[in-house]
Amino acid sequence: MTTAFSFATTWTPATDGEPLGYGLELTNIGDVPVSGFQLGFSGPARIDPTATLENGSLLKRLSNHSLIAPPDGLVLAPGETWTSVARGLSYGLRHWSDGANSAYVVLADGTTVTVATTPTRGKGNNAPLLKGAARFPVPAKAPVPVSIIPWPQSVATTGARTAPAGLDLQPEGADAEQASLGFARVLHALFPVEALARTAAEGGMPVVVAHKAGLAPEGYELSFTVTSAKVVASSRQGMFYGLVTLGQILRGARLHPQTFVFPTGGTIIDAPGFAYRGTHLDVARQFYTSTEVSQLLMVMAWNKLNKFHWHLSEDEAWRLEIDAYPQLTEIAAWRGHGKALPPLLGSGPEPTGGYYTKDAVREIVSLADSVGITVIPEIDMPGHFYAALQALPELRDPNETGEYQSVQGFPNNSLNPAYEPVYEFVQTIVDEVLELFPAGIFHLGADEVPLAAWSGSPLALDMIEARGGIEMRRKHERQFNQLGNHGGADEIEGSPTALIQAAFIRRVHDYIASKGAITGGWEEAAHGDAVDKEKSYVIGWRNVEINAQLAERGFDIVVSPGQRYYLDMANSLAWTEPGAGWAGWSGPQETYEFEARAGFSEQGLKHLLGIQACIWSESMTDRAIFDRLVFPRLSAIAEAGWTTPERKSWDRFKALVGTMPVLYGHWAAD
Repeated sequence: MTTAFSFATTWTPATDGEPLGYGLELTNIGDVPVSGFQLGFSGPARIDPTATLENGSLLKRLSNHSLIAPPDGLVLAPGETWTSVARGLSYGLRHWSDGANSAYVVLADGTTVTVATTPTRGKGNNAPLLKGAARFPVPAKAPVPVSIIPWPQSVATTGARTAPAGLDLQPEGADAEQASLGFARVLHALFPVEALARTAAEGGMPVVVAHKAGLAPEGYELSFTVTSAKVVASSRQGMFYGLVTLGQILRGARLHPQTFVFPTGGTIIDAPGFAYRGTHLDVARQFYTSTEVSQLLMVMAWNKLNKFHWHLSEDEAWRLEIDAYPQLTEIAAWRGHGKALPPLLGSGPEPTGGYYTKDAVREIVSLADSVGITVIPEIDMPGHFYAALQALPELRDPNETGEYQSVQGFPNNSLNPAYEPVYEFVQTIVDEVLELFPAGIFHLGADEVPLAAWSGSPLALDMIEARGGIEMRRKHERQFNQLGNHGGADEIEGSPTALIQAAFIRRVHDYIASKGAITGGWEEAAHGDAVDKEKSYVIGWRNVEINAQLAERGFDIVVSPGQRYYLDMANSLAWTEPGAGWAGWSGPQETYEFEARAGFSEQGLKHLLGIQACIWSESMTDRAIFDRLVFPRLSAIAEAGWTTPERKSWDRFKALVGTMPVLYGHWAAD
């Protein structure tokens, strides 16, 4: 006797005559009838808490996890399908990956059965669904003779020879030795059987790596002779980047000898346009093992990206070992049916998740340093804190009543700025995190706090009144039990919420500064000028214009607009593309051609630190989706961070980017 099911979802947009329909189809593919069951499912799509459910009832809903039941008395016989239709979602589906990607059935006796789930079918969309990185074939004739991404400041190479079998690295001095070791590590990780670094005995061409004073901090010079090459720089990072350029030239000439050459003379002179060239990875929505994170660092290094923003906490999970609070990883790192965190974003009924031990973090930080990458930890606060608050409910104001919700559908998910025990917790977290991350940067998030947050907390209302007066208090009291977040995340600037969030940020920022560290934050950290502009930076994400506005106010800014640099956004409007769509879409060319400097005044440019790709993970349960969304757009952003605008060329980039690696090796079908 077998109990088994399959689950399919359909999407029908709203029309003039009918509301939207999110169809839910559970088929009994076993050989026994079932009754008294419940169906749980998750994925990026969120059924609205006020939605009607035809032919079923909504039992529980937390963000993108729903638990529904069929009509009373329904018996699902073998081969039969129970169909229910939800008439109401938090946002309409835009792409096939928006729908449910995992499901399970809870039987009448409480046992769970994992259910096979197929991608959501859009009405009228029957084209093959796209996965894997888009292929950019290397042409027979490229606009340039050598393959390098990001493109350097000056390329003045001459001649051509048969590409050497590999490179015999000959470092001179400690920095050169470390740069050579880091380069060899990248080669082994990305191209393990190509043996690009090899001794002279195995056919390696001599490459001298040496110090030269007076070059830019990450700059280098690479020169060629008929039988050798030389890399010089003023820093270990510069030497490393010179070697990466040499390695790219070698791979291009070896793999595509009809298109690219290996020079016999001339010089490449290079330095980056921006000091901050970052990649953010959200490891809370989906968990990435230490091995995956380490391999991403290698891909970043090959693209000359130098800042890794590690997004370690979210509503959906907490991922970092903290000695003082073991509950954070015992409870908040795991999701599953019956747990404090239900299955979310594609996880099933069984316990799913993970976290990084302190030893694992130290290894990753050391690895990153060896390839010129600074690791920046983020613990997002005061919002996006649902998982941690599930693990540590004592951090809530015990007298708070009512419910507010985040834009992602998590209730009461924000640390309360008026509740004093919160600060002991935060300071402990800051201490333990800064001990692990020697770069001396603590990113505190500060984004997307709901407008109605803490409106049922007497302590928060008293704090608002003390700081803003009785009218501000009354204004916030009117938010009580308001869900908010209509049409996107609440805009809170100037609100009572922002008033006390700013007080929270200022206090946490002062503590971070007292430890000699810099505070990072999303653009909301600038509300109320809560952070010392000399000891902080912010990341602009909501739109393109906010970056220049923040710079004009004197904030050091990293440009990462959702419309162009959020790599969870789909590559086009097509249903067949995976990814999100709340910020629009951005194909590789649109991403490449975006110019971070646009709209900045001369004064504002002094505060422009650089750019950052953001990899948000809601839809990336399938790593083939990861490869499609991240590549080649990661290389496009890397070139925008390194190559000055006048030297950028989409035609050149698209001819070369086919030589760049993708993380998981998933390529789109031809």
